[in-house]
Amino acid sequence: MGRAFEFRKARKMKRWAAMSKAFTRIGKDIVMAVKEGGPDPDSNSRLRAVIQNAKAVNMPKDNIERAIKRASDKSQGDYKEVLFEGYAPHGIAILIETATDNNTRTVANIRSYFNKCNGSLGTSGSVEFMFDHTCNFRINGEGLDPEELELELIDFGAEEVFVDEDGILIYAPFESFGDLQKELESREIEILSSGFERIPQVTKELNEEQVADVEKLLEKIEEDDDVQNVYHTMKE
Repeated sequence: MGRAFEFRKARKMKRWAAMSKAFTRIGKDIVMAVKEGGPDPDSNSRLRAVIQNAKAVNMPKDNIERAIKRASDKSQGDYKEVLFEGYAPHGIAILIETATDNNTRTVANIRSYFNKCNGSLGTSGSVEFMFDHTCNFRINGEGLDPEELELELIDFGAEEVFVDEDGILIYAPFESFGDLQKELESREIEILSSGFERIPQVTKELNEEQVADVEKLLEKIEEDDDVQNVYHTMKE
């Protein structure tokens, strides 16, 4: 198994733990998808993907429909995706994906977390190169041979395919998302969820005390409502 498999296994019990936070993230994703491509999932592939993710975390259908309706309202503010980069204590690189309607507030908050926990907020490009930007799809594996599927999807960007208890996971470079989504849909393979992740190229092992220092900063960042995802180079 490759790095995507190990990364997924390590994170499985961690992020996205709080259901209310998952709903907040998906609500923002719906707004951004509708603003970008309209409220019809049939003609908006990004919205289609977000709805699949909403269903995967058991977000009620009414909530999804309300969020789409709200996002279609011209008075609804838009969210901007902003990436933050920096270092936690002990040389651990951190990459933070945010969706914000007030960048000044988000910058001030993120900077304060680093300052309070002996970290340092970096400049654009300072740590992003240490992570591979990937896309992933979780599909219904019923009646499918993962090895055969991997061979068939290589031409569409698939790099790693593996099975877990929730289905088959497919990993590919970020740029391959559209091609893979289109191919899976054309084969009428049920997509359970999809998304993007940043996988660290190299991880660093820390002792228990050092891990606690880094976790303190990660917890502060992850509690922020503007934060969508957090990635780091600490070995988990």
